[in-house]
Amino acid sequence: MGDYIVRATAADNQIRAFAATTRELVEKARLAHNTSPVATAALGRLLTGGAMMGVMMKGEKDVLTIQVKGDGPIGGLTVTADSQGHVKGYVDNPEVMLPANALGKLDVGGAVGHGMLRVIKDMGLKEPYVGQVALETGELGDDLTYYFATSEQVPSSVGLGVLMEKDNTVKQAGGFIIQLMPFTDEKVIEALEKKISEVQSVTSMLNQGMTPEDILNELLGEFQPEISEKVPAEFHCDCSKERVEKVLVSLGEKELTSMIKEGNPIELKCHFCNSGYTFTPEELKELLKKSR
Repeated sequence: MGDYIVRATAADNQIRAFAATTRELVEKARLAHNTSPVATAALGRLLTGGAMMGVMMKGEKDVLTIQVKGDGPIGGLTVTADSQGHVKGYVDNPEVMLPANALGKLDVGGAVGHGMLRVIKDMGLKEPYVGQVALETGELGDDLTYYFATSEQVPSSVGLGVLMEKDNTVKQAGGFIIQLMPFTDEKVIEALEKKISEVQSVTSMLNQGMTPEDILNELLGEFQPEISEKVPAEFHCDCSKERVEKVLVSLGEKELTSMIKEGNPIELKCHFCNSGYTFTPEELKELLKKSR
């Protein structure tokens, strides 16, 4: 099976957990945006975290957006996910190149820098939920851990990882989110903290052939984890020419008239998947009629 997310509970429902393997969707994002290795790692981590957080939502039409704005050379990252395992995203500067960090790994923290992480949940209510925290490290897993603790008051541990091949394709990608319920016993918390501090990186586990189920068993084995759901995950963009037409119409008569006068076809690209949509002057004239 390709990419997927598992949801589980453990320790008699005192713990809830998610784990994912996302190599294919991160590779699809890399191809769509032609990202450098460090940009692939940054975007891949956020896509993985976003996909798992999307699955946490209940409604079919619920949408989650994570925005990261830092002062590092990558600029910012945006990821959007739904409750069915669909996720999409982009980075502001996909060509960023940086030397390895002190551990000899891709320097995602250096690429992202300091700034803000914002989570927007649109669950069909009058106002979307918005939570915002300062970036703690720019490594993104730590930052989402801090977000859950600070903004949602849910003690959590978030592990995210992307491992690249020498030819800069994606070798492994995935992650986990483990959360404690308010009634969790102190002994369970202590044992879990000890286990998480000892565990190897997400990419090490995936590279050994471990599945998301194996990862949860590795982390939560002593707490008898029970898998309750398995959701396919994919990089999926719902853009279309019709949607882009609506954007053009919304620009208004003046802007459309100016484009038509230039007499050339125009191409608009989707931020999320880089798909291009071309409109001839004749098509723009039709859209001008709609805008009136």
